[in-house]
Amino acid sequence: MNDRKKRIMNRNKSQIYDSSSIHMENSPPKSIPKRIYQVWKGNNKFCCGGRMIFGPDASSLFLTSFLIGCPAIAFCTKMVVNITHDDPVFNYQMLLGGLILTVLDLGFLFLTSSRDPGIIPRNSLPPESSSDEVNYLSKNPSLDWVMSSKTPNLRMPKIKDVILVNGKTVKVKFCDTCLLYRSPRASHCSICNNCVQRFDHHCPWVGQCIGLRNYPFFISFISSSTALCIYVFLCSWLNILRQDCGLWDAMSRDILSVILIVYCFIAIWFVGGLTVFHFYLICTNQTTYENFRYRYDKKENPFNKGILNNFKEVLLSKIPPSMINFRAWISEDDNLSNGDCIASKENLDIEKGNIDSVAVPNLSQRIDYDGFDNSLKGKGGAFDDPPNNSFSISNNQNFHKSNEFVIA
Repeated sequence: MNDRKKRIMNRNKSQIYDSSSIHMENSPPKSIPKRIYQVWKGNNKFCCGGRMIFGPDASSLFLTSFLIGCPAIAFCTKMVVNITHDDPVFNYQMLLGGLILTVLDLGFLFLTSSRDPGIIPRNSLPPESSSDEVNYLSKNPSLDWVMSSKTPNLRMPKIKDVILVNGKTVKVKFCDTCLLYRSPRASHCSICNNCVQRFDHHCPWVGQCIGLRNYPFFISFISSSTALCIYVFLCSWLNILRQDCGLWDAMSRDILSVILIVYCFIAIWFVGGLTVFHFYLICTNQTTYENFRYRYDKKENPFNKGILNNFKEVLLSKIPPSMINFRAWISEDDNLSNGDCIASKENLDIEKGNIDSVAVPNLSQRIDYDGFDNSLKGKGGAFDDPPNNSFSISNNQNFHKSNEFVIA
């Protein structure tokens, strides 16, 4: 009898459970905080916890480093051998010059490829508009419109005019991917899938976009590459001409110098021509994208300030800080970009000024591109908050409302 009672009591105890366990099972799991670079919508590759950012084709860095390093190492090895045989002081000086140029060249290559080129933070949702603004914009059917699936009542001009500080008028375009009006001279890179400030081009040799924040390093890279090619080319000729024999006999004895002469002669035409072209762009304050798309030789360049001021702006100006701290924390269920924008099938090329500009209300005066929300920053302006201070980007979509342009 006692055994039977014990069995019943044990069975009843096994059926008793805490109601809080049901609540925990039914409640959704807490979101795991992650850093922005771990959920970034672009095609970039990140290293060292988001401290270095590369393009999707960053593997091309190995090929570029090989094309620079192999002939440089061969030249330095040749100089080391010559030091032990003939005129050590002269050969030592040539060796030192080759080593310095090689280190500078590879260093500028790495700085160009591993830096944020000037990526513009994307919006999570399109800008909102009032009913009056929608009614006003609907009266201009000749424009190309942006229609958002998230906000079907929103109608915005795809391209609009803005007035620069110097009084010149330029056109800015709405980015369907990043859901913002790009700043002047910015463009969307289809390879990296980012809008980039002062976009120049996407360079396959460095595997990165060339923009506002890494253009000085890119100029330094191609300039040092040209200098290295010329240096190795001339020093290799000196190695041949300093031999006490005829030219053909000297070339037959020093095959390595002949190979370096041919290699550098071919490379100079490529990197040297590229360097000259970019110095021309600096003198006229153009980007590669603008040079091929807008052809400022046929019309006035609104950004040209004269040769000296152009050089000062491009090469001597302070590099602005990155607009995105990729190491900032964000909750896992937040989105950096929500929804797609659908543009009308008509694509009037009014970037080139083929139609008259129109006046638009305050909605279109907001150029959403510059600046983070203060919630990204911690004490003293620092970004690197602990995970428990994660924020929601989807609830704070306007990264870019700090600046406005005057609309023509």
